[in-house]
Amino acid sequence: MKKLFVTATDTDAGKTFVSCAIIESLKQQSKQIAVFKPISAGCDFVDGILVNEDAKLLHEHANCQQSINEINPIAFKQPIAPHIAAQSEGCQITLESITDHFQQVKQRAADYILVEGAGGWRLPIGFKNGDGQFLSDFVASEALPVILIVNMKLGCLNHALLTLQSIKQSGTDCLGWISNCAVDDTMDNLEENIEALQALLQLPMIAHIPYFDSKLSYKEKIKQASALIDTTKFNTL
Repeated sequence: MKKLFVTATDTDAGKTFVSCAIIESLKQQSKQIAVFKPISAGCDFVDGILVNEDAKLLHEHANCQQSINEINPIAFKQPIAPHIAAQSEGCQITLESITDHFQQVKQRAADYILVEGAGGWRLPIGFKNGDGQFLSDFVASEALPVILIVNMKLGCLNHALLTLQSIKQSGTDCLGWISNCAVDDTMDNLEENIEALQALLQLPMIAHIPYFDSKLSYKEKIKQASALIDTTKFNTL
């Protein structure tokens, strides 16, 4: 079983879109994919269950017959920082609870487990004995190889370098990076910025995801993006 953790330079950077594209690319190789999005904030009640739209999309693309609750066990209705949402509901997110939920996913007969983060790399989940705890602590404890999605916009060079620096400081391996323009196609000097990131990050480039015609359905965009993923970069896992 191989495992991947998908993070990004910031929130709304296209983590779920790219994650679904990776899943579809692996499914083309007849792989069984389980997914895990431990934390979400911004959900709606569906049949009495809090459902996050990103978790729902992961559920639709994965093929290990998981429930929404297994995929996304910690969910909050308010679209705010998860640790603040937890405080407002009188509860606490802990690394232990995330790890316990992950054990259930690891019982699946999957070739890959794709774990999608929330927000950016250093997402706060709370405080213990006065020290901050972060979702990245869970990634480090599970030794999950990281895929970094860079939302191609002004400021992304700084965001990407700082994120990679923090990933390395955690002792976690970064498998490679993906330049993502599916969110926004307005960046000036895009090619020059990609070249700069290739030189500065010194990581394998797994894909460049362009901006897709707005007339295309989400499903068709995922299909086209999946064809661009270089899954050979996962062979070192």
